[in-house]
Amino acid sequence: MSGPSGPFHQAGGWIEVIAGVMFSGKSEELIRRVRRAIIARKRVQVFKSHLDARYAGIYTVSSHDGRTVEAIPADSAAQIAQQIDPIAHVIAIDEAQFMDRGIVPLVTSLAGRGRRVIVAGTDTDFRGEPFGAMPDLMAIAEVVDKLHAICVLCGGPASRNQRLIGGRPVPYNSPQIMVGGTESYEARCRMCHTVPAGDAAQVPLL
Repeated sequence: MSGPSGPFHQAGGWIEVIAGVMFSGKSEELIRRVRRAIIARKRVQVFKSHLDARYAGIYTVSSHDGRTVEAIPADSAAQIAQQIDPIAHVIAIDEAQFMDRGIVPLVTSLAGRGRRVIVAGTDTDFRGEPFGAMPDLMAIAEVVDKLHAICVLCGGPASRNQRLIGGRPVPYNSPQIMVGGTESYEARCRMCHTVPAGDAAQVPLL
């Protein structure tokens, strides 16, 4: 058994998950693995959520440093399933936190049919809580890499996404996904991450 760049079994598929906060290099790592697979003469197909149209647009996966790879936009796991190349060796899916729960049985089925599946996504939302199907994907994967960014306030390892509007942290009851909003994000550590109280259901300390 070898690492993500090599096969776990001579015949058979598996699932790799690249998780972490924004600005941690998830898309960059997905692009790196895709490019290595292409160099190895593997047939590769890349999908991304239609909600992510940053940088180069909806038909590419783009990293913050400007690297891109062509991708097929999809609204749901069903749309991905309808467009799967029957002879692709590697299936990559970016921004998986925006996908519906059907993504879990889909990638399980693909791996069971001998595909290498690479999934990247943000594992926690702006509240610091599990995001979409990412926890389930991390649980069923053979390999999970959790990446960290740098906290913009203290310089420590960042594991939280801080959503800001007008420079101020948004309250807990804000929508989990804000499409086309004026919000911005910062990477922060647990101690520097702030979600204004009063709107949150407070969890008592044990």
